[in-house]
Amino acid sequence: METDDILRGMLMYFILPLWLAAGFADYLCHRAAHIERTSGWKESALHLLQFAEMAIAVLAALFLEITSSVIVVMIVCLILHEATAIWDVRYADATREVSPTEQHIHSFLEMLPMMGLLLVIALHWSAFAAIFGIGSADYGFRWKQQQLPLSYIATMLVLTALLEVLPYVEEFIRTFRHRRTTVRPAE
Repeated sequence: METDDILRGMLMYFILPLWLAAGFADYLCHRAAHIERTSGWKESALHLLQFAEMAIAVLAALFLEITSSVIVVMIVCLILHEATAIWDVRYADATREVSPTEQHIHSFLEMLPMMGLLLVIALHWSAFAAIFGIGSADYGFRWKQQQLPLSYIATMLVLTALLEVLPYVEEFIRTFRHRRTTVRPAE
């Protein structure tokens, strides 16, 4: 088995599934902490923003040829995700208790995207190096010529819908509804 196959396998069958599991575990922590009564819809909106930031990078990796431009987009998405994560934790910590378990899950949610990006870079080193003028950069966007297996893409999209999209949309609706039904005393 070649090194590229091993790295690709790690990315597809270890990093991405573990990242999905960590995202769902984080949702369960938010549910257990009853964020609808504390940090509310604003924290939930930050979770959706973080999901959207990384969805761009993951969808690009699934469907586009990995060119210099795709790597730049992935790097930008990761930086935005990290900035939003800091904003999220700062906001949450000021409005509710963030348990040690949730904090530990956050470390996975920060490191797994970085590990994924590093594996993509390792698999496409020349495209990455070209960003810095070492070689010829390809700044195009085009569909993969050799698509990933359809069964893999379908499984990952279904798992993402079940473990990320639906739970976090439910969280946002729950927190937003609680905001609308809670009577706040006049200040």
